[in-house]
Amino acid sequence: MLKLAYVSELVEEVHAKTILNRHKRRDPWFLDEYSINPYGSCDFGCVYCYIHGGKYGSRKLVVKINAPELLIRELSRLARRGKYGIIALGSATEPWMHIDKRYQLTRKCLEIIARFRFPIHCLTKSTLILRDIDVLKDIDENAILPSDLKEKLNHGVLITFSFSTLDKRIAKIFEPFAPSPDERLNTIQRLKDEGFFVGIAFMPLLPYISDSTHDLEAMVKTARDIGVDYVFFGNLTLDMEGKKIFFRVLERNFPSLVRKYEKLYGNKNLPIRTYVDSLYRRAYAISRKHGVRIGIT
Repeated sequence: MLKLAYVSELVEEVHAKTILNRHKRRDPWFLDEYSINPYGSCDFGCVYCYIHGGKYGSRKLVVKINAPELLIRELSRLARRGKYGIIALGSATEPWMHIDKRYQLTRKCLEIIARFRFPIHCLTKSTLILRDIDVLKDIDENAILPSDLKEKLNHGVLITFSFSTLDKRIAKIFEPFAPSPDERLNTIQRLKDEGFFVGIAFMPLLPYISDSTHDLEAMVKTARDIGVDYVFFGNLTLDMEGKKIFFRVLERNFPSLVRKYEKLYGNKNLPIRTYVDSLYRRAYAISRKHGVRIGIT
């Protein structure tokens, strides 16, 4: 297994200059207009994650210790101007990672978001989100939605859990320090029981590992049976550095697939178009068959 565990000396506390990112336009899938990431890098160690390369790549866990103070200043300015929009929490890294048990930056940011009544979209794999149900309920009931979303959404909180597989053995290989698929499913059930609007992002699906028609059928049936409100599907994207790491794990655990992946990706970040088209066609057909909604609205 790829060793990506983080130890205390690899934690760096920093003072960020800003914490709230404003997008040029609303994300068509996740509906967010803003995003915040109180941490940099991640301690879940998912092999396929883009934080291993590019501008997000780092072996250190970065803790933006002044995130709450920055968020108060930035949200108060937007609230005065009535610039309400959905804030994505976890667009670049896990907001409820293990280290948040110590720093609790995510909870502190949620309390500020509740104070200024902004809606949020929580993107996570973590069971730690259950710690913050009280604050999430406050946001869910009191957030001010953008006018054009008020008729489509009846919630100030969206929660999307991501899965690359439902197989705990495969998950342990590719998501070594994340909660198991069963733990995530149980957390989703708890959140649904509390009345939250919750979906599943089956992304990234792993070629030849978790993308078969049988796999997709099991995923969609599971989503239906636990009553999620929507699903997403996404293919695996690998940048140059991420591809090196991912291929090392393939060689160790699925050596017969290395040649197939080389053919599928070549020198690109995305798999070939025919594969992508087939994947989405099958996923969407299976979702329609079982009456599971694709996308939030």
